[in-house]
Formats: sequence, C-alpha cells, structure tokens
Amino acid sequence: MRLLREWLSPVQRTQFAKKGYFEVVGGDTGKQYRIYPGAMSNVSEIDEKGRPRLGLCFRTMGELPIGDVMLAQKIALESCESSALAVARRFVPNVFMFRPGRLLG
Repeated sequence: MRLLREWLSPVQRTQFAKKGYFEVVGGDTGKQYRIYPGAMSNVSEIDEKGRPRLGLCFRTMGELPIGDVMLAQKIALESCESSALAVARRFVPNVFMFRPGRLLG
C-alpha cells in the first residue's frame, strides 16, 4: 500500500484516504474510472454524475498484494487504456457493489 500511495497524485492520495477509492482518467479516451480496494471486480467506469456506470474486472497475472494490483490497474488505465479494456470482463454493478468498506492501510 505504501508503494501505491507513492504513485498516487496528491488529489488521488487525498481521495483514497478520505473515501477509500481513487479516480483515474483513461489515457486513450479521457473517461473517468474509480479504483476501489481489491484485486478483482474493483474498477468502475464513472458516469457524468459520479456514479458507477460499468464494472470492470482485470488484474495482474499471479498473486500480488492488493496495493500492487491496484497500482497496476492505475498505470494500465492511464497509459494503455485500450489494452486494459480489451482484456477486462465487463459487468453491470448492482447497488451493493463499490460500497465504502473497510479502508486499507
């Protein structure tokens, strides 16, 4: 989690500390994404009102700590969004997904 925080912008770091998630802008489309704590099914595309519109599931190969997976997701969306989306499993989030939970670290 320390490595993840070091890579977050000041705004993302504040978001993560206060809300338990942080948002990134897709490097190819400019779409807004929110990354929640977790290793899978923890990314959502955000609509213009800040609500989860589409859930995305993509992760690293192999077992890594949650902070490392979240950092890889951040870097992928910001630098090679199209490639990340090409392998992501899409799902419609329900009311119970992406709720604030226990804050990590």
